[in-house]
Amino acid sequence: MAEVTKKNRINWAWIIIPLVVLMVGGWFVWQTFQPRAVDTSEGVEILKSSTVERVVLNEGTQQVNLTLKEDYTHKSTGLGDRDRNLGKSVYFTYSNVQTKDILQAVEKLDPSKGWNAIYPQSSMLSWIIQMLLPLVLLFVLFWFVMGRMTGSRMMGAFGQSKAKEFNQERPEVTFADVAGEDEAVEELEEIREFLASPERFHKVGARIPRGVLLYGPPGTGKTLLAKAVAGEAHAPFFSISGSEFMELYVGVGASRVRDLFERAKKNSPAIIFVDEIDAVGRHRGSGIGGGNDEREQTLNQLLVEMDGFDERANVILIAATNRPDILDPALLRPGRFDRQIAVEAPDLKGREAILKVHAAGKPLTEDVDLRQIAKRTPGFTGADLANVLNEAALLTARSNADLIDDRAIDEAIDRVIAGPQKRTRVMNDHDKAVTAYHEGGHALAAAALRYTDPVTKVTILPRGRALGYTMVMPTEDRFNKTRNQLLDDLVYSMGGRVAEELVFRDPSTGPANDIQQATKTARAMVTDYGMSERVGLVKLGSTDTEAFGHGSGRPNERVLSDEMASIIDDEVRILLDNAMREAWEILTRNRDILDELASRLLEEETLDEKQLAQIFAKVRKQDERPVWNYGADAAVPGALMGNPVLGGKPEPQEPEAIDESH
Repeated sequence: MAEVTKKNRINWAWIIIPLVVLMVGGWFVWQTFQPRAVDTSEGVEILKSSTVERVVLNEGTQQVNLTLKEDYTHKSTGLGDRDRNLGKSVYFTYSNVQTKDILQAVEKLDPSKGWNAIYPQSSMLSWIIQMLLPLVLLFVLFWFVMGRMTGSRMMGAFGQSKAKEFNQERPEVTFADVAGEDEAVEELEEIREFLASPERFHKVGARIPRGVLLYGPPGTGKTLLAKAVAGEAHAPFFSISGSEFMELYVGVGASRVRDLFERAKKNSPAIIFVDEIDAVGRHRGSGIGGGNDEREQTLNQLLVEMDGFDERANVILIAATNRPDILDPALLRPGRFDRQIAVEAPDLKGREAILKVHAAGKPLTEDVDLRQIAKRTPGFTGADLANVLNEAALLTARSNADLIDDRAIDEAIDRVIAGPQKRTRVMNDHDKAVTAYHEGGHALAAAALRYTDPVTKVTILPRGRALGYTMVMPTEDRFNKTRNQLLDDLVYSMGGRVAEELVFRDPSTGPANDIQQATKTARAMVTDYGMSERVGLVKLGSTDTEAFGHGSGRPNERVLSDEMASIIDDEVRILLDNAMREAWEILTRNRDILDELASRLLEEETLDEKQLAQIFAKVRKQDERPVWNYGADAAVPGALMGNPVLGGKPEPQEPEAIDESH
């Protein structure tokens, strides 16, 4: 590939091609506004009329140009009875025989008005130049463009890398700006030290890592870590997105990879950062035409550049992705991506550190405790926490306050979780009551169970697409769940539907999302977690790495027999039915507390953790589950029977009188 310098990096094709198009378009526009040609007899007739404003006569070309006072309409015998609109400018030519008549007609015009102008005869050379000059210019431009795009510069217009080179002398982000990912920072600091003093590592026989892969869910700070490396490393840093390698023309992606690594090698030691590498690094063989497509050619070139024959090139590739499971195995082997660093959602300590970073420069009241905010935001990523503090600052500015308080932060957390409050949505009294009992059913079920997280907030104020929501927060970080915890999640999900059935005998469409989530959890217990005796310890769920046998990343359900599919459906149904029976028992035993909770919600609309603790002080806790089989052969205790939806016929229980005027 030709050497790329700053002088010839200008993409001349993008300048010349629009210029040629502009010239051709201007030529056609100029031709459009040229005078209309008429016969000599018509021209003489117009010349003798009173509509002529200006006459230009060229004796050399024997042409007369007429400018008219207004649009001239002439009745043509060739057009029958129709008139022909000639516009405001026409011209005609005459022969040597007609020269005398034309000159006499022009002389009859009043010269004081500037109507006549007789040009001398032009030379043949000037006529040739006027006719051929536009064609010569077009030919020269076409020859120049084709010359730029032939030979070794055939892909020069498109094959150059779009990577941005950052100036290491003025870093914007450093490792001090990264919090909550101490292990990832430690690994990347080692890369920085290797680039700064490689002799210390060479003495013990260590070689430079070829690649570092940062993977994890969105918003955890993968790109921020790469920017911190750019700020810390005293080496050129090239940044590009995986999708920027791709182009319409075949071979452009591979050319851009070669150009990128060529630039990095000339400035070695250097760092290349490729964001969203899964756009180009997916498993080969899953494309159209058996995999011989542009993306796979680009991936092949990337593999060669990362681990080719040149062992002396000190170029480190840092890549980020949300989907490491769909990357090609050849890309992940040692020698290419030697380091694979997980960038997960931060724990409690990490969330507190992230909040301290983003709280810098924001005026907080003295009672704001960042550790308590970290406890209230389990599972939040760094981007979520930054969004919480930013939303709190926006709410504070909107209310014309000077300090960010707990109330603004609490509202910001609710906004991030469930969306902004729908203040314009007005519900009637019946819908409010249904919503109150629905959310009360969730909260009461969670309070009565032994393996659920504490209920911290219940509200019937609409947010997003929800008419209300119940917030449960774990007291500590949790990285896995037991079977009892999953079963409690099913009961908690069914609490809202059971409450509507128990009180109103007419359930609404509100529990649709609860049923969806419960079904998803129950199916995962059967097909993924081995928590069904009939199915056993067999993974039958979907996988994201074996689509079409090539790992293209598309969900693929394993081919199951009709009998096994029926067994799975039965097991899922049994789990959901048992959860609904257990929720029915909890709400029936604590009916007085359910009515009190719904009444308080209708009156106050939102209840916090302290208010809920007072209401739930008398909750009758659910007994420990016996170690029974939750499969299709499970014997459901008689105490759990009685749900009319599941076949029981209990006596109707009317809700206590509540004031629905709120």
